[in-house]
Amino acid sequence: MKHSLDHYLPKLVLAPAFVLGLAFIYGFMIWNGALSVTASRMLPNYEFVGWLQYERLWAMERWWVALKNLAIFGVLYVGVSMALGVFLAILLDQKVRGEGFIRTVYLYPMALSFVVTGTAWKWILNPSDGLQKVMQDLGWTSFTFDWLVQSDLAIYCVVIAGVWQSAGFAMALFLAGLRGVDDSIIKAAQIDGASLPRIYWRIVLPSLKPVFFSTLMVLSHLAIKSFDLVMALTAGGPGYATDVPATFMYAMSFSRGQIGLGAASATIMLITVAAIVVPYLYSELRSKNR
Repeated sequence: MKHSLDHYLPKLVLAPAFVLGLAFIYGFMIWNGALSVTASRMLPNYEFVGWLQYERLWAMERWWVALKNLAIFGVLYVGVSMALGVFLAILLDQKVRGEGFIRTVYLYPMALSFVVTGTAWKWILNPSDGLQKVMQDLGWTSFTFDWLVQSDLAIYCVVIAGVWQSAGFAMALFLAGLRGVDDSIIKAAQIDGASLPRIYWRIVLPSLKPVFFSTLMVLSHLAIKSFDLVMALTAGGPGYATDVPATFMYAMSFSRGQIGLGAASATIMLITVAAIVVPYLYSELRSKNR
């Protein structure tokens, strides 16, 4: 009896959390997909309309603006974060003095929420109160940095804030990978006369392909579902110039009373995230099985 209780007790304890997680995550995913093929507006309406909401979605200029912004933000956010992460990791890998303090400084932004990051950078980049005003007050009267209020440049402010927060995270992943490289390989290359930059470029960095892949997956996932950073920094403005799919979905579902349209955009986002995450999970499972 005691053996049976020990066997089933952990399952009984975890069962409620498992059932609730199943219902509130996958259940709502299924419900969202169902709403995307209905005529839902202010409230759910289960009148089936087929692909009408998707046709409306792809015909909207605002949706194309959101996709364009996601492409700009995603490429620059992921690319610059990874490039800075590799650069900082290589610098710290030289066993510099005060490495622990420097690593903490680089990692600190990742401890903040994207809401805090967006709010802070909104103050910094505000032309009336932030960097532009400070520089002009210091005597550089010709200095201007008003990207935040320019429709064609505001998305790059989101990139700056995102990179500031995530570059340290990428650095930590790459630094862990660098510390896992066999020192004997590097020493052998140095004996053969290879310079340090060449060793990193031809030997060390190629051995970090799994780290590059993992970092790419994580940052791409964050970029696709970016919402709080954009809302805190620009709220999608000026106008809808910095809309991304997540803010578009929120606006359609909760501000415009277009639940069906918002559900269609959310389904597209879900498919995109799945297209990134599923191959990553598959590769991880294959590597573990091997």
